[in-house]
Amino acid sequence: MLKIYFAFVFSFFMLLFSACAEKEPAHPQKNLDSQKDSTKIYVPVSESLYREIYMQDSLLFAAFNAHDSEALMNFFTSDLEFFHDKGGLSDLRGTADGFQRLFANNKNTGLRRDLVAGSMEVYPIANYGAVQTMLHRFCHLENGKDDCGTFKNMMIWKKTESGWKVSRVVSYDH
Repeated sequence: MLKIYFAFVFSFFMLLFSACAEKEPAHPQKNLDSQKDSTKIYVPVSESLYREIYMQDSLLFAAFNAHDSEALMNFFTSDLEFFHDKGGLSDLRGTADGFQRLFANNKNTGLRRDLVAGSMEVYPIANYGAVQTMLHRFCHLENGKDDCGTFKNMMIWKKTESGWKVSRVVSYDH
């Protein structure tokens, strides 16, 4: 009886230990590489491209912060694809409708977007334009207090004859 008891206790602790033990990652080299990359300091590939996209981002979100949907929509290509992790995929018309609803619902809340300082990265896309990644913070007043959230975003900028336009947006981590 005592042997059965000890066998049970031993099995229980072995099961508990194995459940709590850290599992080896499926791709250990990939994890090591991502750890190295997380400490890598971003340096723009092209300082002039970085400044151009930074300026375009500033203008685009000045229109957003002014709740000027007409000016805002001028920053997008006619074939826009806007991917949102909670809302799904929208085209240009759906995106315009979404901004109009958002602005109508937030007339008096002070809804605004701010780029998180130091988070923007820009990389050239040969024969097309650039990819921009960043963190941005959206705030509005709710019950007299600022309600804010910081989210991840990626925009593909296309260099056109009429200037820079956003052709793809991926908004995630909401």
